Amino acid sequence: MKSEPAPVLRHHTVEAPAGRLHLVEQGTGPLVLLVHGFPESWYSWRHQLPALAEAGYRAVAIDVRGYGRSSKPAVTDAYRMLDLVEDNVAVVRALGEENAVVIGHDWGSNIAATSALLRPEVFRAVGLLSVPYAPPGGPRPTDVFGQIGGPEQEFYVSYFQKPGRAETEIEPDVRGWLAGFYAALSADTMPAKGEPDPHFVAHGGRLRDRFPTGPLPAWLSEEDLDVYAGEFERTGLTGALNRYRNMDRDWEDLAPHRGAPITQPALFIGGTLDASTTWMADAIDAYPTTLPALSASHLLDGCGHWIQQERPDEVNRLLTDWLATIHG
Repeated sequence: MKSEPAPVLRHHTVEAPAGRLHLVEQGTGPLVLLVHGFPESWYSWRHQLPALAEAGYRAVAIDVRGYGRSSKPAVTDAYRMLDLVEDNVAVVRALGEENAVVIGHDWGSNIAATSALLRPEVFRAVGLLSVPYAPPGGPRPTDVFGQIGGPEQEFYVSYFQKPGRAETEIEPDVRGWLAGFYAALSADTMPAKGEPDPHFVAHGGRLRDRFPTGPLPAWLSEEDLDVYAGEFERTGLTGALNRYRNMDRDWEDLAPHRGAPITQPALFIGGTLDASTTWMADAIDAYPTTLPALSASHLLDGCGHWIQQERPDEVNRLLTDWLATIHG
């Protein structure tokens, strides 16, 4: 019996509030929208697209506005969370669908969560990778981040928030900077305990001063790095970094939803070696209240931040098993 050929990746752009959004899709069936984080692209989902397609889903990975082949609005406040949510809605509509499951990693996790919170009629379930859901509210973000570093160093989010500052560090050597950043947060290459933390910048220094300088992490080939570097060498980093420059604006925009739970079916997958899960352990503990329809929360032992690339087979299994419970 002749086997069916694997569905091919289809690249195209759709109209959206950003102008246009580039997306890559594979497979047919219920729509699953995949949203990447920083500093990544649709390519971060290269292992999930075929697995989801094979499981019977229409898997669609976007380049978030400011990244890759999607439009890059010039003004900083065009990267506020409310606009990114409307981009996701526009993708679903442009694909001729009424609703979708949305899954995000890193900043994409925040974007996915807010999409589910604000537009539950469009996003009927949400998967969160690496960054836990924490409802809107609390103190002003820049005040919090400004206190984290202390007198001798600065938290990386604060470092990223000043326009032009991180670009000056990164853009002269995009490929080298990305290699160090990916390695700094990967389980097999991250600095050992007791070494300077790469999430912080010494005053007057650079973020990359604390990056590992050894081999690439096992999940990242030279060819993979070429893909990421090529995109950012072409686009620059400002669109990507503008996400960090809207955190206070998001805090104000989302004030009406302070403390709000997400009531749709949800899934969380994190890594035990990822600072996102250890710093936000209280957010995970609060899931019975903040994600009352949570199907499961998984912490992958010995896994770092780039979870769907570090552990693709395990993540694919968890995602497809969860999606089966939603569509079963």
